[in-house]
Amino acid sequence: MPTLSRRHPAAIALLLMLALFVTGTAYAAVAPKQAEASVTAANSAANGKKLFIANCATCHGANGPGIDKTGPSLAGVGAASVDFQMGTGRMPMTEPGVRAKAGGQVKFSQDEISDIAAYVASLGPGPAVPDSEYTDASKGDPGKGGQIFRVNCAMCHNSAGAGGALTRGKDAPSVRGVTGKYIYEAMETGPQSMPVFNDANISPEGKRDVIAYLDARAEAGNPGGNPLGSLGPVPEGLFIWTIGPGLLVGIAVWLGQKSA
Repeated sequence: MPTLSRRHPAAIALLLMLALFVTGTAYAAVAPKQAEASVTAANSAANGKKLFIANCATCHGANGPGIDKTGPSLAGVGAASVDFQMGTGRMPMTEPGVRAKAGGQVKFSQDEISDIAAYVASLGPGPAVPDSEYTDASKGDPGKGGQIFRVNCAMCHNSAGAGGALTRGKDAPSVRGVTGKYIYEAMETGPQSMPVFNDANISPEGKRDVIAYLDARAEAGNPGGNPLGSLGPVPEGLFIWTIGPGLLVGIAVWLGQKSA
């Protein structure tokens, strides 16, 4: 009696051809995108190298090894550090100093900054520019962020994020109104005197919570009146004990003259 399970000799060959066809189709769908992304990244880094040599090599060296007493090595600082320093106007520095100050003119477009960041990232592994998912304040928890900020940041930036003086001519800048991306990058890279808070110290979600806390502080404003530098009860007490008695004496004198 003939069996129904007997296969045609060409069945195996047809199955192999079908498997090769499916594999080839899947690769064709994926490989061009990967190749295109690789080419784009290479072009970005190549353009960034030209910009770097023309604008940054004077202080950091042609290939970023750093120059003694002029500029540090950039190997391993990552794209996030470049994006933060250049995007906030700290770099290029207008003059030598103990700290690159924020608020300077941003001299490059975001595309140029991204290209330079891509080149610096090629010099050694380092923190990448954060994903927008972790810099969106609306997705964070301000309550948790406040706890993290007070434990890790308030001793330098004060609990309101207004900044404060440090030693040896340095200071912690105000973090009020700073873009979430730059807050994240500062925590990730530790610019100047700031310590590094990598993912082992504060998770990406924790950094997002800090951004949410600072954003909430900015929206709340100062409902109590003049914040007096947001330095807490010390300046408030000083104000009360110096200005208050003076006002009382002035009122007493005025009342005495009026009654006379």
